[in-house]
Amino acid sequence: MSCIPAAAARVVLVTGVSRFLGARVANTLQSDPGVERVIGVDTVSPKASLGRAEFVRVDVRTPDLTEIVTSARVDTVVHLGLAGSGTGSGSGSGTGSKEPTALGTMRLLAACQRSPDTRKLVVRSSAAVYGSSPMDPAVFTEPDEPVEAPTSGYARDAVEVEGYVRGLRRRRPDLTVSVLRFANFLGPGVDSPFTRYLRMPVVPTVLGFDPRLQFVHTGDGVEVLRRMTVEDHPGCFNVAGDGVLLLSQALRRAGRPYVPVPSASLSALGDMGRRFAGLSGFSPELLRWLTHGRVIDTSALVRELGWRPEYSSEEAFADFAASEGTLLDRLGAVLGGGRP
Repeated sequence: MSCIPAAAARVVLVTGVSRFLGARVANTLQSDPGVERVIGVDTVSPKASLGRAEFVRVDVRTPDLTEIVTSARVDTVVHLGLAGSGTGSGSGSGTGSKEPTALGTMRLLAACQRSPDTRKLVVRSSAAVYGSSPMDPAVFTEPDEPVEAPTSGYARDAVEVEGYVRGLRRRRPDLTVSVLRFANFLGPGVDSPFTRYLRMPVVPTVLGFDPRLQFVHTGDGVEVLRRMTVEDHPGCFNVAGDGVLLLSQALRRAGRPYVPVPSASLSALGDMGRRFAGLSGFSPELLRWLTHGRVIDTSALVRELGWRPEYSSEEAFADFAASEGTLLDRLGAVLGGGRP
């Protein structure tokens, strides 16, 4: 597998640029000397700057997307459209995303298949495809199958997206396809079900469980996506910062008060999360992750890129927690008694 920058990587299309990660990736790619043009697409305008990257408002489920890929002679597609109510692998705040995720991905892959200019596809997936189960291996590697396959929500979407990508790879074996299974993103500015969970006035944990968690700093995630775009690294890769962090350690280091409750009672606390932290309840996959955790092996990525993330999982969490200090001070003042 080559780590030499791909000479033909000139026109790049990035999906999902209205979200934090997509905007960062588009902005980073537009300044890369190996990229001639960046086209960012989404259904709504991005709030963050895309630099000189062009924005096109388009629904990826419509035929308009095929026209853009063909007319712009896009040779590299970076699909970051996987978003929903998962355990924090992004910054979207949606609740149910199955239909737009599935149909949008199918339409996008059909456009890639038909375009004679497209030669590379980079797909953001999630470590949520491994599920969370008490029977899980200590560490998941890329060939491992989930002990209990995800059956709903964001994780199920990720499994289906990967299935569609495998189908495209069979139909277009000439394409260079990179699939990235990210751990939960953390860092300043990240908004996800997990970060909203951390903002609850008192954070509930599952009685009798202290899950091992991993995170990837947004800066490292953007760098991995940049490298996969301008270099050729076909395959499926786990992406996370080194090390693990127990949930109890994370809560203590963030200065968050927490109380263990029976798992059956945790869902009932979702209303408190909605009122104080914008959390749209506790999805089944979030509950499983907060109970059993998940750890992935990233050695394949490190070997392939000859690079490792700048931030460990612990450091990614620390950077996020530091950025949240002012918000938590305000929350404590509202509830009375200063910083919770």
